[in-house]
This record gives sequence, structure tokens and C-alpha cells, in this order.
Amino acid sequence: MANNTYTWVGFFEEDVSQPSGNPAAAGAGRIVMSIVASKDGTTIYTGGLTSPAVELDPTKLIQVGKLTKIDNLHLKTFPDATATPPPDTFDQRPAAALNTARIGDTSPDNDSLSPFRYPVGSATGTAQYIFRKAVQFSPLGEARIDNNNYTLKTVIEIGVQPTHGITPEPSPVKNPVAIQLTGVGGNVKIYRR
Repeated sequence: MANNTYTWVGFFEEDVSQPSGNPAAAGAGRIVMSIVASKDGTTIYTGGLTSPAVELDPTKLIQVGKLTKIDNLHLKTFPDATATPPPDTFDQRPAAALNTARIGDTSPDNDSLSPFRYPVGSATGTAQYIFRKAVQFSPLGEARIDNNNYTLKTVIEIGVQPTHGITPEPSPVKNPVAIQLTGVGGNVKIYRR
């Protein structure tokens, strides 16, 4: 919001048993996050989001901060809470609207219609990462899952769970974490059990 531009936060899960290669091997156990922003303040893509996916032009993006890698963590889609809030706990958190408002292992239902690459800056060469799960933030602070159901949601959820190498923690997950964003304003709240 401070820079009056569009920003994307992308998520990629790679095989933690392998060193990060170029291109990276998709798998489980290491979450890679990248934040990019539009250089000119526009959404970059034209004509709205339509299928098939069209990669954001890497020459119109700027990397915001360093690439972040977290080992022994897995993207996870959690079921809705079992009770109505309050109280404000993992099991009684606000419900995200369907898989179109979640990022996890089985969500969103469709990959991003505007994926982006790392490293940014060049449209040629092999990308180490293609971020197909992303949250887009507008200059006004609105947060949206970047897929084909591109509507504003009241709650967006990113779910993660611990892994042991490439093996996610067995069900029921003992240490689940649900990171929730509000669609308007992009406020963040973390729920843990």
C-alpha cells in the first residue's frame, strides 16, 4: 500500500530431501516463498484473469526482499472449523469460503492464472521456481487468492503443518497452523492448536 502498487506473495513446495536445483523439484517438506511487486503500479496482466494461465511478465516485476525457504513444513488444506467463533482458536476460527480462498496441498482448486517466476527480471532462461499458488495484494490492501475464482473473500487461509523430512505429520495433525488474512485490508491472524 505504501508504494501504491500490486504485490504478489507466491508459495512453492519442494522436495526437502533434495538440494534446491534449477529448476527446483516439486515435492514435500520445504516451503519456498517469494514476494514480487509491479514496477509501474499496474496489475501487469491485461483483460482480466482468463484461462489458460499467463505468466506475469518478469521484466515488469521487482523482487521484494529475499527468497524465503522453510524446511520441514508442508502446505496443508485444513477442513473448516467445527464450531462457530468465538472463542478464537484453531478449532473455532472463521471459515474460509471453499478452496478458492485457501492455499494448501489441495487448494486452491485451480493454480494461479498469473503465475510468476524466480528469479525475476528476465523472460528468457530457465526459472528456478514458478509460483502457481499466490496471494495478490492491491494498492488498497485488498487480498485475493490469485486463481480463476478471483472474487474478494472475507477470509483467506494459508495452512501449514510440520513434516519429518518429506513425510507430513500424521493425521490428526498435532501442530497445525492456519494463517488467515482478511480480504479487505489484508489483516493477519495466526491460529495454532
